Amino acid sequence: MNSPTEIVVLQTTALPQAAEAALGRRFTLVPLPEDGAERQAVLAQYGEKARAIAGSGKGKVDTELLAALPRLEIISVTSAGLDAIDTEAVAARGIPIFNTSTVLADDVADLALWLVLGTTRNLNNADRFVRKGGWLTTHQFPLGKTITGMRIGILGLGHIGRAIARRLEVLGATLGYTGRSRKPDSPYEYFSDLEHLAKWSDLLVVSCASTPETYRLVDAEILRALGPEGIVVNISRGNIIDEAALVEALEKGTILRAGLDVFEDEPHVPQALIESDRTILLPHIGSATDGTRARMWQAMVDALIGHFDLPAADWRTET
Repeated sequence: MNSPTEIVVLQTTALPQAAEAALGRRFTLVPLPEDGAERQAVLAQYGEKARAIAGSGKGKVDTELLAALPRLEIISVTSAGLDAIDTEAVAARGIPIFNTSTVLADDVADLALWLVLGTTRNLNNADRFVRKGGWLTTHQFPLGKTITGMRIGILGLGHIGRAIARRLEVLGATLGYTGRSRKPDSPYEYFSDLEHLAKWSDLLVVSCASTPETYRLVDAEILRALGPEGIVVNISRGNIIDEAALVEALEKGTILRAGLDVFEDEPHVPQALIESDRTILLPHIGSATDGTRARMWQAMVDALIGHFDLPAADWRTET
């Protein structure tokens, strides 16, 4: 069995204190500064020894870092997205990446469902309607859209996309999807390209990974295909939607509404989206529940422990 002094783990982002304790008992856990001379000093001392990376997924793992880590065996992160990691370079080295998309899928899907309900029924404006006294004078709030029978397209039918689809299916929606390939076990209609899915859809849910191929994939053309009664919901990554094109589409009525939990330059949100009454905006809280965050950190710790065949841990009890 390996001893902690033999295994160096680079910590690329902040971790909960208990998670650090669980890792620190089993490994030599070394915080890696984000940049600068301190980062280079850490790599000079530990780069040749480091066998694993741990973090939240926001820590950059690029070709420069990989070159400094010749013994790297595994990357374990809590994020579903891997956009901070050069996955092609990692794959070329044969290094496995563990993430927690299965762990957080249900909470993210719940939030996606809320955004679908919120945008189809215009709930943010309904809330303002009551708060500002509109109900007392106008009496009737504008009608919303029913989800039963609605055609909802899903861009990316992975763990999260499937969890979203299950919830929408219960509500009576008709579902279609697109992605890198057809899912043989999926009962939903498959579209070979996004434009055809958008033309078919009344509402489009973005739940694919952020990659060079999906960068600004939902552009002006896709939004036009979605149409003036169309709605887009994004719980994946902000850079999958062209935000400038989205702003223009909302302002011109090219689409009806947008529900967004993610943005391209978080926490900065375009002022036009903030001021629009056609948007529901959330601060990237898809997995932000105490239960899911606990399971995410536990899974990240467990992946490293399992890889190196070390005693199991419950990080929440280790301080």
